[in-house]
Amino acid sequence: MNLHLFIPSLFWSDITFPQVYHDLSLPSLEALLSKSQATTSPASDTNAWLCQAFDIKKQLDWPVAPITLQTDSIDHEVKTTKDYWLRADPVHLRIEQNHIMLADNYTFELTREEANQFTGVINQHLADDDITLLPLHSHRWYIRLTTAPKLHTHTLNSATCKNINNLLPTGEDSVKWHKLFNEIQMLLYEHPLNLVRAARNKIAINSIWFWGGGYPPQSIRSTYSHLWSNEAFSQSLANISNTLSNPLPENTGNWLKDNDEGNHIIILDSLLNKDQYNLSYEWRENLKELENTWFLPLFNALKNNQINELRISTTNENFSCDFVIKRNSLWKFWTTIKPLHFYAVSQ
Repeated sequence: MNLHLFIPSLFWSDITFPQVYHDLSLPSLEALLSKSQATTSPASDTNAWLCQAFDIKKQLDWPVAPITLQTDSIDHEVKTTKDYWLRADPVHLRIEQNHIMLADNYTFELTREEANQFTGVINQHLADDDITLLPLHSHRWYIRLTTAPKLHTHTLNSATCKNINNLLPTGEDSVKWHKLFNEIQMLLYEHPLNLVRAARNKIAINSIWFWGGGYPPQSIRSTYSHLWSNEAFSQSLANISNTLSNPLPENTGNWLKDNDEGNHIIILDSLLNKDQYNLSYEWRENLKELENTWFLPLFNALKNNQINELRISTTNENFSCDFVIKRNSLWKFWTTIKPLHFYAVSQ
């Protein structure tokens, strides 16, 4: 079996805070990385990385919307035609000094009923623009257009916890979308729906984020035989590429016993939000958990010849990195085991 782990934010993005690595005990992970063949590349957004892993070609944007649509439309009477699709996800904006910061659904809950109510209000306002929001998932809203706008957007992931002033759509048609963006903010500001949320001590849904537009990709072929993930976009990629897909296994040891062939990819994305929202304690604790539940069993599996090749890929705000460990890599007795922060500061 060959195994590819994708672990966004395996390294802490804030390089001015090296103390985050202090006293972290990660012997299996550090041994794996130290005995690997490592290559670095420029920083990559998580969605972009996943698209490239499944050989999805970039259009004006990475076409996330038409891909997740294939999954989200299953329970709805929506024809996933060859039209252009754009994501328009609910977000919370807050003003900090001279910046407008964006928070995604990691910070708030939104029921299906609330999603229908918010999109109903917005659709009534946008009726003259011939634009309709489709809340096919409580946190994933869609717009269908008959022709592609000349628009370049930034993924929601890359805008999360960032000043959005320089991340708004660009391109020949961007003025129209900036106008819609501003109008929707004004519409939702102190709207009765948000007043109800405030009374329940819930964060306001005061904007939407346009991103991930494109046409449905054609004839997608994956190099992976199996995907194991709880992350929605990767599950959708598996769906359109006819790759077998399952949730993350609960027990790595049992999973290794049951899967001894094939080319598997596992998405471990639990560190990402902790890194984005600067939750250093939670990030450390999560990494310790991954050491016990994943890195230790996989290190032993390599030693026991259960895995032919293990690839660990990660990306954060500063760089992307691949670590390839083969069976015989563990016999590199001359290599020095380096601490995790070595890789974070040496890029």
